[in-house]
This record gives sequence, C-alpha cells and structure tokens, in this order.
Amino acid sequence: MTTRLPSFPAADEAPLDTCLRLREIAPVVQVEFPGGVPAYLALTHNAVREILAGDNRTFLRDPKHWPALHDGSIPEDWPLRAIVQGGHLSTMDGGDHRRLRGLVGKAFTPARVQVLRPRIQQIVDGLLDDVTAAGDGVDLVPTFTEALPISVICELFGVPAGERPDVRRWTAALLAHTTSPEEAFATQNALQGYLHELAERKRRTPGDDLTSGLVQARDEGDRLTTDELVGVLWLMLVAGHETTVHLLGNAVVALSQNPDQLALAKAGDRWDDVVEETLRYRHSVMMTSFRFTAEDVTIAGVPIPKGQAVGVLYQASGLDPAEHGEDADRFDITRERDGRLSFGHGPRFCIGASLARMEGRLALAALYRRVPDLALAIDPDDIPYSPSFFTVGPLSLPVTLGDVRP
Repeated sequence: MTTRLPSFPAADEAPLDTCLRLREIAPVVQVEFPGGVPAYLALTHNAVREILAGDNRTFLRDPKHWPALHDGSIPEDWPLRAIVQGGHLSTMDGGDHRRLRGLVGKAFTPARVQVLRPRIQQIVDGLLDDVTAAGDGVDLVPTFTEALPISVICELFGVPAGERPDVRRWTAALLAHTTSPEEAFATQNALQGYLHELAERKRRTPGDDLTSGLVQARDEGDRLTTDELVGVLWLMLVAGHETTVHLLGNAVVALSQNPDQLALAKAGDRWDDVVEETLRYRHSVMMTSFRFTAEDVTIAGVPIPKGQAVGVLYQASGLDPAEHGEDADRFDITRERDGRLSFGHGPRFCIGASLARMEGRLALAALYRRVPDLALAIDPDDIPYSPSFFTVGPLSLPVTLGDVRP
C-alpha cells in the first residue's frame, strides 16, 4: 500500500502556511510538486543550515545528479525544467561554480557596491517624485518596489530601459508555478535568445557595464564560454532584481501591520534592522532551486537517499521557533541577528547580498522620509501575492500618502 505524498503547493492554502503545517511533521518532508514530481523540503533552521554547509559536496546543483529528471520518471514537458535545467551559475558545482562566481563576485564586493550608492539614491528619489505626483491610490509595486530593483540591476548590466519590461515579464513567468509548460519553455527560449543577442551587442559596442566586462573576459580567454556567459547573465538579471522586489514589498506590508516597529525605525533610523528582520520574517525567497543528494545523507535526523531533489525553504526556516524563539512569528526589528541564513551560508552565500541590503536600506529610508504617513489602501488580507513557491511578495500595493515632504 502506498501513501500519497502531501502536495506542494497545497490547493487553497498559502505556500507559507503549507510549509508551517508540514514542519509539524518533520524538519525535512517529502512532498509532491506540480506534475506529480516527488522532492524533499527542508523546513527548519538547522536542516537548512546543514544542507547549505554541504553545498558542492553532499549537495550538488547540477541537474545531472537527479536521475528522475532523465530516466522518464519526470515528464519532458514538466514546466520547472526551465528553472532546474537553466544552465546558469546556480546549477554548477565545484571548480566551475568557483570560477564563474569569482568572475562575477568581483563586481559585488561591499566596497564596489558602496560606489553605486549615489546612483541608487538618485534612482530612488526620481521614482518617489513620480509616486508622490501620482497621489493617493498609487500602486507602489510597479512604481517603486518593482521599478527600483529592475532599474538598478539592468543599469549595472547594460540593459536599455526599453528592454527592461521584457526582462521583468520573463522573470515573473519563469518563477510562477501557474505557468503552463508551453509558456515556460517559450519564455526560457526567449530570455536565452535575448541574452545571447545582448552579449553579441556588447561585443560589437562595449559599454561601461558588467555585461561588456564579462564579454571581454570571455574574449580574452578567461575560460568563459558563451553559454557560461549567458548563464551568468540569466542568474544575475533574474535573481538580481526579483528577490529585492519582494523584499521591499514585504517590508512595506510588515511595517504597515506593525506601526510600533515603523515608529522605532523612523526614530532611530533603523532601516538596516528593518531589512534584516523582513528577510527573517517574510523572506522574499520561499524556496531555492533544487539541490541534489550526492550520497545517502541524514539531515536533522531525516534520511534522504542519494539522487533526490531537495528544496531549501528560507521563509519557513526564518519562522522556526527553535531558532528564533516562541515569538518567531512576530515582526520585531530589535531581534538579535546572530546565526541568520538570510543570504545563505557556505560556498553559495549570495553574491548580491551587499547590493540588496543597500537597495533596501536606501529605498525604505527615503520612502518613509518623503511619505511619513504612508498607509495601505487595501486590506492586508486582500493583497495579491506572486503565484510562486520560489519567490513570494505582493503584486499590488495601493497606498494613501497623507503628508508628502520634499
């Protein structure tokens, strides 16, 4: 007799609620993903940390290590193949991962990110001019929380303004679990084609941007193939804005629901604390793309056989009372930060952590300085969220502005 695995995401239940319910079963639970695909979810802080610490050894990211993906067990038209088999930096292991990470990481050191601060502040201020001019009822998502990260990352990589809406649209489609197989593969092909064309454009007419620098590295024989170059661009452009979009949206919702914490942030200029607590309380990353077990392994007391797919659940681990106390479900910017996993742990610690933190800090400080009486014009229960178990955040945030300051 076989026992049906619990579905993830569950019908008629928010993914986070499903995760918290599953966490009551065990720290690591096997579930069934859309399309009838079994995989494991790591749901507690300790389980997530164990897995992250085993990256490039016990846990691998290259999909060749998931037999079910290749032996006919998983349908060829499974829509998540577009993410799992993306051929980007996060699907590489060992030396290839370190080499590509080294090329990209040079551009995202804290010192280099600090150089970007004036330009990011300028973008923030310009967007807020438009927000305040629009008046009450303006939707913060397209005008601010979405517009800022896509502008920053695309400017860094030399994507012209007129092409940025396509990047945003492709990202949303690829990460949504409601996307049909046909649309998922068409979207991946369109994005890959665009990135090949962008790289060729930068080869012909280089600019002062990171894409031009990567093209030059390839052409100077820095062991970077065209496919690797496109894979790096894929990850940087997609992950480099999507996660910050939802970080900002989730922060606005949390502050609106916790006016005492907003008052603390304003009084003490504690926007760093707001960013860090938002990442714990409502991480914009629900689940990372899959890792694959290189051998039989036991995580948090749960055995996982070799060749299985495992998803790391950042949102659920951030609310783990065993790590964050019995009030883990409370938004509190004064909470201790020790041991947090907000940007990962180990060899795959997020390259863009410094940039995301800076964007969050500058955006939220300026928003509440310019519009100190900002309030949601929608019941929080009615806020629509992204249909994704990879990244989660508001799709729309209509607000009232109240007093507007210059």
